[in-house]
Amino acid sequence: MKISFVIPCYRSEHTLEKVVEEINSTMAGMPEHTWEIVLVNDCSPDDTMEVIRCLCEKYPFIKGIDFSRNFGQHAALMAGLRHSRGDVVICLDDDGQTPANEAGKLIEKIEEGYDAVYAEYEHKMHSTFRNLGSKANELMLRVLLGKPKELYISSYFAVRRFVVEDMIRYENSYPYVIGLVLRATKRIANVKVNHREREAGSSGYTFKKLLALWINGFTAFSVMPLRIATCIGAGCAVVGFIYGIYTIIKRIVLPDVPAGFSALMSAIVFFGGMVMLMLGMLGEYIGRVYISLNSAPQYVIRDRINLEREQKKSESAEGIRSEQTEEERVQKKENGKE
Repeated sequence: MKISFVIPCYRSEHTLEKVVEEINSTMAGMPEHTWEIVLVNDCSPDDTMEVIRCLCEKYPFIKGIDFSRNFGQHAALMAGLRHSRGDVVICLDDDGQTPANEAGKLIEKIEEGYDAVYAEYEHKMHSTFRNLGSKANELMLRVLLGKPKELYISSYFAVRRFVVEDMIRYENSYPYVIGLVLRATKRIANVKVNHREREAGSSGYTFKKLLALWINGFTAFSVMPLRIATCIGAGCAVVGFIYGIYTIIKRIVLPDVPAGFSALMSAIVFFGGMVMLMLGMLGEYIGRVYISLNSAPQYVIRDRINLEREQKKSESAEGIRSEQTEEERVQKKENGKE
């Protein structure tokens, strides 16, 4: 069985080579499997791409992809998935925190019959901010995308080939890998692995990027926010109607009590804010539809390394298929004349 490792790379010039060597040493101990590694440089500002070039020159089974600008981790994963050829694809981080030497645990779980396997960490070594972001993401996945409560989601996971083929059919501008996996299969399991401390650098996920990821997650694969907005709007309308009835009755029973200016302003501000929030949410959906209709790409590749041979093979195979098709047409015509 062939295993593909897909690694999005950003600010990993000091850690990437160690991750690759760990993959190689781990897979060398599993002679029943062959492997390849797909490294995707998400326009890193450091020398990460040079490290990828050196690794591709050293190992012919490593493929390198260089983005023209920063498109984000999920776009990098999609590019790596599209250029992978393994029966099982394992995605992991470039900073060494996800232990490549425990990839065998994910492969064993896949061989048990599961379609996707996520690594579960007993003790996460992320920062407090990142852990809070993960918890918020976990809640969002459970409420909006229907993720089972007992399922733990992480950036270290393995999926079967048919799941990958379904994932790469998604060509809209805002890919969300977790949503694509949950859409493709429900046969998902967890395995316990260690989580290491970061050896160099810091996480590339800022609050802005995490917020963009959450918005992408619930607008790309769920209409639940619109339904929640509808329910909130209906609730506010009911509250406003009841308050109006209360005001009328109060005016009749206590005519000398002056109308409450502050209460009126509070109601206006509250309902105005809710309307703007719902309009903004609706605008987010419409904007994404507009961008998708304009065929905005998920990513743009500046350079490919060790992919030319594969592309030539694909082109030659396509040529053979077209020749065979032409022969079949001629044969059908001759049979028809007879």
